[in-house]
Amino acid sequence: MKYKILGRSGLRVSELCLGTMTFGTDWNTGADKAESRRMFDLFAERGGNFLDTANLYTNGTSEKYLGEFLESDRERFVLATKYSLKARPDDPNGAGNARKNMMQSVEASLKRLKTDAIDLYWVHAWDTLTPVDEIMRGLDDLVRQGKVHYVGLSDAPAWIASRANTMADLRGWAPFVALQIEYSLVERTVERELIPMARALDLAVTPWSPLGAGVLTGKYLDGGKKEGVRLAPDSLRLSDRNLRIARAVRSVAEKTGRPDAQVALNWLRAQAGVMIPILGARSAAQLEQNLDCLEWTLEPGHRAELDEASAIELGFPHELIHREPVRTLILGDRADALDPHRGDTA
Repeated sequence: MKYKILGRSGLRVSELCLGTMTFGTDWNTGADKAESRRMFDLFAERGGNFLDTANLYTNGTSEKYLGEFLESDRERFVLATKYSLKARPDDPNGAGNARKNMMQSVEASLKRLKTDAIDLYWVHAWDTLTPVDEIMRGLDDLVRQGKVHYVGLSDAPAWIASRANTMADLRGWAPFVALQIEYSLVERTVERELIPMARALDLAVTPWSPLGAGVLTGKYLDGGKKEGVRLAPDSLRLSDRNLRIARAVRSVAEKTGRPDAQVALNWLRAQAGVMIPILGARSAAQLEQNLDCLEWTLEPGHRAELDEASAIELGFPHELIHREPVRTLILGDRADALDPHRGDTA
């Protein structure tokens, strides 16, 4: 396991993150305590130090398990959790981004995690209602109080993240250092705005569902059961397009002699910027196979094959400003002689 700097911070995190939404069987899925412990120990033995959970995961059981697993060696790990999703469904202030829910949620998470500080505190999803300055000022207060070390943003538009960090910079508040979004070969629409924004603002990207809810493991090509396809109907996850991409992954897997899941993970790991996929698993055996993606890298030709199979339309204005002769009109006749030392953030 190698380590990366988490965006615009000094925090060192492992190049893969262990997602613990499967720690606990409260949602009639996932792993029991013993198997969760085996996954935790395996990740640590492989050099992993970056752990991701949330106050809602398995009704708080995920945080409780982590609190127990970390109790004897808390300092070694980078612990991330989230707030925003409903903790008390019948309480209007028991969900969302508002300061009241933020403060109540962080105290509850600290108790379940048995710690006095959270290394990375995520806004789990933008609620579309809370003013951005209220969110950023509240998070900055938590950092100043020492209850949180760094803050990140999950599942929000690029303009919200950009506005929030600009405001934080101007007012001397703690900025977001990382972005958590869905990103995989079957979900590349984030390349329109979110990924370029992350590169421009030096935000680490921690993709969730890097295997497309199991589509990219190839199990549906093998006639596997459809259980486990979450967060969207089968008609969307198992679309003709996604299955076509899964077949492209299978083709590369056969050429490399590696499992489909490792191929999909290594395509994601190869993307520009600080890219740290979140691995979730239901067993230590499944996790171990996915961790083995660290043992090899994709050849450029194989990456190109996957890029082509999963390509999306970037839409306006991206396709306009990168089109010739528009590019020449914008940059001049000597555009091909320019050395863009910062790269193309779009």
